[in-house]
Amino acid sequence: MSATTRTEHDLLGNREVPADAYYGVHTLRAVENFPITGTPISHYPDLVHALVEIKMAASRANHELGLLDAGRADAIAAACREIRAGRLLDQFVVDVIQGGAGTSTNMNVNEVIANRALEILGHGRGDYARLHPNEHVNMSQSTNDVYPTALKLATYTGIFRLVEAMGHLRAAFQRKADEFADILKMGRTQLQDAVPMTLGQEFSTYAVMLGEDQERLKEAALLIREINLGATAIGTGINAHPDYAPLVCRHLAEISGVPVVTAPNLVEATQDCGSFVQLSGVLKRVAVKLSKTCNDLRLLSSGPRAGFGEINLPARQAGSSIMPGKVNPVIPEVVNQIAFEVIGNDMTVTFAAEAGQLQLNAFEPIIAHSLFKSITHLRQGCLVLADRCVDGITANREHLEAGVRNSIGIVTALNPYIGYANASEVAAEAHRTGRGVAELVEARGLMTAAALAEVLRPDVLTRPRLLATAG
Repeated sequence: MSATTRTEHDLLGNREVPADAYYGVHTLRAVENFPITGTPISHYPDLVHALVEIKMAASRANHELGLLDAGRADAIAAACREIRAGRLLDQFVVDVIQGGAGTSTNMNVNEVIANRALEILGHGRGDYARLHPNEHVNMSQSTNDVYPTALKLATYTGIFRLVEAMGHLRAAFQRKADEFADILKMGRTQLQDAVPMTLGQEFSTYAVMLGEDQERLKEAALLIREINLGATAIGTGINAHPDYAPLVCRHLAEISGVPVVTAPNLVEATQDCGSFVQLSGVLKRVAVKLSKTCNDLRLLSSGPRAGFGEINLPARQAGSSIMPGKVNPVIPEVVNQIAFEVIGNDMTVTFAAEAGQLQLNAFEPIIAHSLFKSITHLRQGCLVLADRCVDGITANREHLEAGVRNSIGIVTALNPYIGYANASEVAAEAHRTGRGVAELVEARGLMTAAALAEVLRPDVLTRPRLLATAG
């Protein structure tokens, strides 16, 4: 031991730990063993806070059960409160991807809490004879119930942040739907002219899709609430008091604000990652639909003169180092890329969940990393898309209305009045000659100008209507 280090001991022997570190020897070895992503668990404060809340709940339960004295329980709780308030986050240094089913993460938390609690009790860091990371901070626990429970708490919090961001984007699309409610345009199927609609109807679908997926995320959150805390190693509850599981669950719900419930079968819950697979699938659903929406925005704004050119996205930056004046749809493009990542993350979660063996899944760290990235990036993508793109979209009204006038697609609206065969002939001639559909219908004597004007009104073209014979 020197002035700059302290000696700590573990199963493998002695190691010198930085004297000013709140973490200990287990964390030190994990940092050396897992230089994988360069992303420490502190990058995900929700995960750290969830772990600390579990330790606080456990200390309360163990004290109430007569297993942990008041002095140690109070010191552990005080250390946990400080960390929840933002202190010592830089001490959570193990890489988010690690072997050992999350043991390194759990030990990092145990050591930081223990050493801060020792200081609160008036002792030095590393004086584990007085308060031990495993024997006291980790009492009645195993990584195998602590880590998945923390992951569920953290993702539950993240889900509702994402739901809120999706609501923000949904409101932006709905404002545009209201603004564009009277602008007629051609709808398309398979990139071909179909039938008329309003630009408002087009934008309202994006709002509706987001609303649907907000509800799916809330449903996924219900599964995330079920925890296996009290299972200890494999679900049998070994080394825990018989009353510990329900008691610690009640305390955790009070501390975290998350309405957690104890799984009915802790052996099953300890090995099953089904709720994470379910959540990841819903996140993929959100990503796929959000990406489709961005594809539409890029296509509708393409041009500005040689493309669709129906809407204008707000210009956010110069688009080219060689082409002066070019502006690219960079905000939808970045959201597309977030979606690609989320889809890949879902594949990672799927493989990791499938790879579990017997009574434990050892691959929950990569599940955690994948879910946190998906939730965080989707949330940011929704906020950026709303504020930096959707709010500034404008419509090229005259261009859209001209497209309807010149489109062959409006012949579909005339089909009930002139018959399918006549409509097909008119469409073919319009395409061949470039003449307008209404002009040809009137010229052929199939409908009068007044009848055409009635049938081709915007409010008639864009919603269901009882059909009447046109004279």
